[in-house]
Amino acid sequence: MLCSVLSLQAQLRNDDVYKMTEMNNSRMRSEIHIPDFNGYQTLKCDFHIHTVFSDGKVWPDIRVAEAWQEGLDAIAITDHIEYRPNREILKGDLNESYKIAKRAGDAIGFMVIHGAEITRSKPLGHLNALFISDAMPMDVKEPLEAIDEAIRQGAFIMWNHPGWPDDKSTMYPVHEELIKAGKIHGVEVFNHMEYYPVSFDWCRDKNLAFMSNTDIHDLITTTYGAKNKIRPMTLVLAKERSIESIKEALFAKRSIAYFDGELVGKPEHLKGLLKASVKIRVINEKQAEITNVSDITYRATAGGNLYVLPAQKTILLTIPGPETVFIVENCYTGNGEKLTVTVSDFQH
Repeated sequence: MLCSVLSLQAQLRNDDVYKMTEMNNSRMRSEIHIPDFNGYQTLKCDFHIHTVFSDGKVWPDIRVAEAWQEGLDAIAITDHIEYRPNREILKGDLNESYKIAKRAGDAIGFMVIHGAEITRSKPLGHLNALFISDAMPMDVKEPLEAIDEAIRQGAFIMWNHPGWPDDKSTMYPVHEELIKAGKIHGVEVFNHMEYYPVSFDWCRDKNLAFMSNTDIHDLITTTYGAKNKIRPMTLVLAKERSIESIKEALFAKRSIAYFDGELVGKPEHLKGLLKASVKIRVINEKQAEITNVSDITYRATAGGNLYVLPAQKTILLTIPGPETVFIVENCYTGNGEKLTVTVSDFQH
């Protein structure tokens, strides 16, 4: 059917009308190749997105189109609850932007998650409530009551950009209490164009999900610009391709934060992804052919040497001993701590 439609459109070229259908990229998707591993699907998600219904600059369905075109699998619409500068212009309640985005997502089979951003000053700061059913009861004066309402709805609570706006990443007593009570489940270790190294340790030590998101307000292309550059995203290790499975994975803390070629996560998740991405064919005792099947370039050091495994490339490499320890420079397990692997880790 699709081929028939395209061929009919292509035939409309004559002296009256000459249609240039090949110029239309709106129905073309760029895939991001990141392999599944250990029985999980690696889903590419952005859990922090704004529209004109808070302080964003685009309509909700555009957010879906952007994410689909850029190869993502799911997004959450997380407009501010308390900060809505366009409320006098736009009709609709706190759920309207999600409803519009969901209709657009359903039309193309794209997953849209219902969320909202609880927007308060520090010490509490901003938190996203994900997988909610109704944002309206969260519009209350007391922020802890808003969190409790989100929890009643089964929400996953993400602590957003802990180093913003004062350039100090501080875990205040209120965060300690919320984490201890099971009311904060993840931390946004990367937001927009900055990351918070100390938060890597928080996630590791307190078993919180590693999260990375755009917090996009403007157009994605206007903000990040470079064509074929992968936007910040959270890699979710899901049992299946569904919103419920994404939710289960986040509560189980199966996530990896990705931003600008860097990865942050649990060692077992990073090592699993690396092993699924890098294939080694030993040629002889000194040389091997190494293929990186993913769209992420990996950088490793050993013995004072730097080894670069470019995305979607195969390289010939003189291999050190099978037990030589490599430090994977762009895979963080903590603040200043990086994943270590050996060649034998990749031999089956």
